[in-house]
Amino acid sequence: MNVSFDITANGGQLGSVKFRIGRRVVEPFSTAPWCGTPGAEKLIPLLRELRGDFFCAPFGDGPAWRGELHPPHGESANSRWKVASSEAGRLIATLKTQVRPGEITKVVEARTGETNLYQSHLLEGFRGRLCLGHHAMLDFNRNGPGNISTSRLRLAQVLPVPFENPAQGGYCSLKPGAWFRKLDRVPMATGGNTDLTRFPAREGFEDLVMLHHKDTDDFAWAAVVFPEKRFVWFSLKNPAHLASTVLWHSNGGRHYTPWNGRHRGVLGVEDVTAYFHLGLAASLADNPWKAKGVPTSIAFRKGKSTRIPYIMGVASIPTGFNSVRNIRRTASGIQLESANGVHIDHLVDTAFLQ
Repeated sequence: MNVSFDITANGGQLGSVKFRIGRRVVEPFSTAPWCGTPGAEKLIPLLRELRGDFFCAPFGDGPAWRGELHPPHGESANSRWKVASSEAGRLIATLKTQVRPGEITKVVEARTGETNLYQSHLLEGFRGRLCLGHHAMLDFNRNGPGNISTSRLRLAQVLPVPFENPAQGGYCSLKPGAWFRKLDRVPMATGGNTDLTRFPAREGFEDLVMLHHKDTDDFAWAAVVFPEKRFVWFSLKNPAHLASTVLWHSNGGRHYTPWNGRHRGVLGVEDVTAYFHLGLAASLADNPWKAKGVPTSIAFRKGKSTRIPYIMGVASIPTGFNSVRNIRRTASGIQLESANGVHIDHLVDTAFLQ
């Protein structure tokens, strides 16, 4: 098996993910520096275990909605999961939620001969609308600088409220609410523009943007090329399930506990159906993205199950493969095309996303 992984019991957070590419092993994901240290047990489970990727239902944090007060990123990211089965390359876990009653079945699978990780979350028994998403976090300290790209953008905006409060020891650099067309030209709060296709950048700041893609008839993607470690990480999603992508640039902009300025060089690539990270109430209320035709929640009916599929993978890159310009489906998987015209064919089961 070319992929190994585990999950935390609390929060079901995906960790210790290792991909074997030929003779090399790469580890794309981050683990918060306080994990496993004295005092971490006092944190909420989400922060105590912060690593890899986790499923959020609802996605984000905000005020109560109709009496429902969810923990940050939902019970799915904080409560204790029960392992139903575990075998080589495949894990199934379940969670019965209390705030919004229902059951979630998590399946994480690696397949022989591939360097991909398949995840699905089956939601059953839920009623009403819910925002949700994945919360992958990539480590640019271990893997070196990276080049970021996504499917063609239809809409893109900086978080419309300040992401951090300097009075509390938090700092952000982008212009709140600014709309933009390209990742390499995003308005700064102090004037001018910055390039979000390169990271780490803007040391000492935390920033958040949300993107919506044009590729709605097949699949949408995000990708990061790590030239120093000679691999590309990518995510594939069905936009009918995960309509947008939130990018969280975390580079030492939080100086309050437990961050203390030490969470640096981490990029959150968070594929969601939500209104930024502002929680259930904001995602269900009228908002500018919903007015532009972008769904910020999903409807659930009791008696009907909903499956959210998601794929993350890595591939080795040849010399000169600088950044991903496009990912398209092929008969055996996908082809990644670089900005300078180099192609990589990669084996992956894209039918999983249907």
